[in-house]
Amino acid sequence: MDIYPLGHSSFRIKGKNATVVTDPFDPEMVGLKFPKVEEVDVVTVSHDHKDHDAVRLLPGSPFVVRGPGEYEVKRVTISGVSTWHDDKGGQERGKNVVYRLTIDGVNVCHLGDLGHKLTDGQVDEIGNVDVLFVPVGGFFTIDSKTAAAVVAQIEPRVVIPMHYYRSGMAETFKEKIVGVEDFLREMGAEEVVPVPKYGTSKERLPETTTVVVLE
Repeated sequence: MDIYPLGHSSFRIKGKNATVVTDPFDPEMVGLKFPKVEEVDVVTVSHDHKDHDAVRLLPGSPFVVRGPGEYEVKRVTISGVSTWHDDKGGQERGKNVVYRLTIDGVNVCHLGDLGHKLTDGQVDEIGNVDVLFVPVGGFFTIDSKTAAAVVAQIEPRVVIPMHYYRSGMAETFKEKIVGVEDFLREMGAEEVVPVPKYGTSKERLPETTTVVVLE
């Protein structure tokens, strides 16, 4: 299984039987170019904001998952867990869906725009996680400190931060969210070097929680 960054909270996850894209974004809103994707079988959308729901940019007719429930497409199993986009029960920004996908035997969890620490029930519903995508930029999502606490709740083998400020992003994001550095400090991973992609398998997962930053 190989993971490629598309920017913001969007990733292309390529397994043996299917390719999944998470939270495709509107480049005009985010200020970053959305890379061309040649092939996609499944798209997960955590919520209906423009920086997470630009399914129109993807080719073909992929299966689009937009809510809680259980799904299976091309040997990829998907479980959607209902959460909130803020820490006030959705009163400020509405609902958010956390997805756990099993691809080639690896359990991948994408937290979308999670806005709060998880409840014990939500942690149980998500289940075992090998690779975790966690938002870390704050304001619109949990901040770096809460993100580190959520990592401790889930206990994944690999942590990939997302939804943080990058050079070139629109002013809305520049003014309100921070870069990845704060989260790396929280995790004691300041020396991590960004990489263009991350490949793993059930047999090659690290024994202890490891932070991977994708370019």
